[in-house]
Amino acid sequence: MSLSDFFTPIDLKKIIPKNGYYTSHLGSKIDHYSVTFPDLEQTHIAIIGVQEDRNAINNPGCALGPDYVREKLYQLNEGAYNTKIVDLGNIRQGETVTDTYFALKTVVAELIKMDIIPVIIGGGQDLTYAQYLGYETLEQKVDLVIVDSHFDLEDDENIDSIETTSTSYLNKVFLHEPNYLFNYSNLGYQTFFASQDSLRVMEKLFFDVHRLGELSYNVTVTEPIIRNANMVSFDIGAIRASDAMGNANATPNGFYGEEACQICRYAGFNDKLTSIGFYEFNPAYDSNGQTAMLLSQMIWYFIDGVYNRKKDFPLNPKSQYLIYKTSLKHDAHELVFVKSKKSDRWWMQVPYPTGGSKNARFHLVPCRFEDYKIATSGEMPDLWWRTYQKLN
Repeated sequence: MSLSDFFTPIDLKKIIPKNGYYTSHLGSKIDHYSVTFPDLEQTHIAIIGVQEDRNAINNPGCALGPDYVREKLYQLNEGAYNTKIVDLGNIRQGETVTDTYFALKTVVAELIKMDIIPVIIGGGQDLTYAQYLGYETLEQKVDLVIVDSHFDLEDDENIDSIETTSTSYLNKVFLHEPNYLFNYSNLGYQTFFASQDSLRVMEKLFFDVHRLGELSYNVTVTEPIIRNANMVSFDIGAIRASDAMGNANATPNGFYGEEACQICRYAGFNDKLTSIGFYEFNPAYDSNGQTAMLLSQMIWYFIDGVYNRKKDFPLNPKSQYLIYKTSLKHDAHELVFVKSKKSDRWWMQVPYPTGGSKNARFHLVPCRFEDYKIATSGEMPDLWWRTYQKLN
């Protein structure tokens, strides 16, 4: 079975403007599946539409979103780089939702193996689970970042009875066997949407969850969190309704549009990141195509980030990094920080427990300069402690 078996061609009548594209438009640069399946040789990024919304709670119609986003994305100008992007078309609904999950899982896994970054345009956010399953055969631990105003986690002791939906897929991710999830981070949850039980679960598992109020007007805080991710899932409902009304579950509060674009650019910059999904966009609620335009700009910023990657994940070569060592006030323990000369980005060394890793003595976790300042004052950064607990 080849990848083309999972896709249906794009209907260009829905996409191309009457006057066609300028030579600078992405529409004239992207090799799309309308007649023949694109050649994936030397491809960097693959756009995937998924027409699946049967488990998108209170948001039927979001399966139609991919072509509306394409229409706007293709009319944006290419950045100052030579893109090699393909649009593979749409994965249609399978006979069952599980069939759709299998198709997306297989496509994500195959593309990652080919060193191609899948950009998924859904569909419901339950597709995050299928995106995650794509990593199962890669035999690596996964750091997952989700941008969402809610924790899509149901409080039910009988996990087997919980269906995989856009409001419960995290249950399946957390309890999936074999377990290859190392860390989960949420960006932008709103406290009145989060139960105390779910917050206790996050604390117990040493996961990183960040309130919207912590990040609003201070979106740079998200950069090291995103830099640690292998995959990102972005619920369009995390953006305030005034900027993105194209979602049946849109709410008054959330990220501003420019903050969402900055988050996506950080995701593109991340050398570790190998897939990203944008979910829950529903054209039925989109006034004047504003949400489709915003989502297309978010994808544009992600692409821009990818083509501006610094490839400076430590420590090779060591000459390109500065090492800083600090001591705690009441402890003989020494904290070690690494700074890239190329990008000025910071990492922190967290030691593995004895026998915890055959290949390395410590785990490098992205951090901020502020974490280094905390350490120089003699205090233990919270990020170091949470990472150490997970390693143990």
